[in-house]
Amino acid sequence: MGAVHLLEHPLIQHKLTYMRNKNTGTKEFRALVQEVAMLMAYEITRDLPLQETTVETPVAWAKTRVIAGKTLALVPVLRAGLGMVDGILNLIPKAKVGHVGLYRDPATLQPVEYYCKLPQNLEERDVIVVDPMLATGGSASAAISAVRQRGATAVKLMCLVAAPEGVQRVQRDHPEVDIYVAAIDAGLNDHGYIVPGLGDAGDRLFGTR
Repeated sequence: MGAVHLLEHPLIQHKLTYMRNKNTGTKEFRALVQEVAMLMAYEITRDLPLQETTVETPVAWAKTRVIAGKTLALVPVLRAGLGMVDGILNLIPKAKVGHVGLYRDPATLQPVEYYCKLPQNLEERDVIVVDPMLATGGSASAAISAVRQRGATAVKLMCLVAAPEGVQRVQRDHPEVDIYVAAIDAGLNDHGYIVPGLGDAGDRLFGTR
């Protein structure tokens, strides 16, 4: 079973508080999402393998280490996942970026894929699927399925706020996937919103309703 990592670093929790505040405007909210995503990326990449190398400093040659092995691919779930990408790229600028677009079928309420464009050679990459909210878990599970069907074998999920229902859905559908979240809230309301949550992340990122 994939692990659930609750990232309780003080800076993450501090910034998340301002993101939850309904009076936080679009510009500040967008900046906070990017900042928290960057801080979370620091934690989610903690287990990247290293290999030894040598560099010449202004003083002498030094034995040091660089990241080895697989390269990274970020896959935001459209549209809200886009708000997290720049923050992660600030930390990992060479990561490739793919996109998965999903909408909810009004009759079945199930996620339907309408767009998927991913980097090549997914089987050789560590893939991080990013979406701010893990509510019912349907979209996140579908996005993970999309990247796995196209060859990804090493997949992690990064979300800002999760509901227990969403965590359980992803663990049921993809037991091998580790989940990284900044908060696990009480649950979902009758409209499928996380409570207390932070509202609709996409609307708050892009100033829509």
